Amino acid sequence: MSDAASLPLLRVIVADDERPARALLISTLRTFPDVECVGEASGGEDAVALIERTAPDLALLDLQMPEVDGLAVVRLVHPDRLPVIAFVTAYDDYAVQAFELSAIDYLLKPVDPARLRTTLARTRERLEATETRVERAERLRAAAATVERATPNAPYLRRIPVRRRNVIVILPVEEVLTVRADGELLHIATRNGDDHALTYRLKDLEARLDPSQFVRLSRGALVNIDAIRSVTALPGGTYTVTLADTQTLPVSRTRARALRELFRL
Repeated sequence: MSDAASLPLLRVIVADDERPARALLISTLRTFPDVECVGEASGGEDAVALIERTAPDLALLDLQMPEVDGLAVVRLVHPDRLPVIAFVTAYDDYAVQAFELSAIDYLLKPVDPARLRTTLARTRERLEATETRVERAERLRAAAATVERATPNAPYLRRIPVRRRNVIVILPVEEVLTVRADGELLHIATRNGDDHALTYRLKDLEARLDPSQFVRLSRGALVNIDAIRSVTALPGGTYTVTLADTQTLPVSRTRARALRELFRL
């Protein structure tokens, strides 16, 4: 194996909302002669901008950050800019099992220098592989969803970070009117008439939303229960619902039972 000092510099960014944890990780990185820390972020929104500005080889992301957490960063960075990702977490047991199941690298806090060196070596291996950044983004996004599903007792989302050009908008879930699937994207319509696109599978987002607030109407649509203004019965035992913005949505036959139970129809 080549001496570390002779290797090309590995460009790394660190994102953690806790300053002491961030400083400790950066100081550890600086002990490696083949690593350059090219930036730090105190939150997920800043991490997205930092990644797209500096194009690092590796991003070390704290899993738990307010508003925009580490998993959300993976979804929000443009696919052609996404570097190798390693999550830094205080979780153990279930989360570690989920990471290993998804083949995502992770570091447990407090970060052990020897384990960090292993992550850096794995990063070099991934960079030498034939995987493109877009392919990496697809793999990481699918893996992030697996981690979310495999982590028990994860709190329901109170806010959803979405990207609108170069701005990350934080949507309170109560402002969401409908969520519709369109290929690889979800379209989130809000009460004030805005439409936001999000890279997320509908079933994965549904699992993160409180079922007392949102109901599935069909294979491709979720709706805020409080936005439903009327329900119309159709022949064959199905329904249509009319929302607060006057749009009308069909209810699939397989989802009609849940709607009947919800409103005691």
